[in-house]
Amino acid sequence: MIYHFNNSAIFYNIKGTGKPIVFLHGFLESSTMWSPIVSDFNDYQVILIDLPGHGKSDAIANSHTMELQAEVIFTILEKESINKATFVGHSMGGYVLLAIAEKYPEIISKLILLNSTSKLDNPKKKKNRSRAIEIIKRNKKAYVSMAISNLFSEENREKYRSEIEKQKDEASTFSTEGIIASIKGLRDRIDRTTVLKDFANEKYSIAGIEDVIIPIEDSRNIATTTNTTLFEVKTGHFSLLEKRKEIVKILHFIV
Repeated sequence: MIYHFNNSAIFYNIKGTGKPIVFLHGFLESSTMWSPIVSDFNDYQVILIDLPGHGKSDAIANSHTMELQAEVIFTILEKESINKATFVGHSMGGYVLLAIAEKYPEIISKLILLNSTSKLDNPKKKKNRSRAIEIIKRNKKAYVSMAISNLFSEENREKYRSEIEKQKDEASTFSTEGIIASIKGLRDRIDRTTVLKDFANEKYSIAGIEDVIIPIEDSRNIATTTNTTLFEVKTGHFSLLEKRKEIVKILHFIV
């Protein structure tokens, strides 16, 4: 299905009936990342959305701020008369989810961060994102390949070579404009640890103890600070890819 937000197309899909679950993908991913587990949630209404500039969705602004993406999600759910749902956000999808928790907390029944954090980028990472914008202007394909590879440990790059190449191929089809807008949104996002702490409904974090992007100690500290229930799994940044059955089991326990 297509929703037009500010005259730009946002792609989404709704499958099944029952309690709604919204799955939000990460940077350089799309809603296809959830395909391996959709059949595990046949008793639920599964809402899959391609975030702006990703998958089949258009870029919608010069910067895809987390707040703007939260508005996109809210308006799609409003259009579909979905008043409340469980949300699962992977990496950047978790940042968008926390922006939703800040702007529209009433629509979240349960909040689940997957390989994500409430913290903002540190100065070094902000600088690297700005450099990335210049790189992608010169060679999008090279940037996509490098960026996706860097999300995995060397061991996992070899172990999941075919899956990684598939993700690179898909991400290479995303527009340069959309990727840059998303990088700006990631770079400029604010710290939402207080938002997570103040969120009144059930909240969970699933973190990989071998995550090269979000150190497990950071996830542990945030969970303690915000009174968020933490599940630790022996994975890197892509827990769903590395331990699909375990992640599904945890999700079923939560939802």
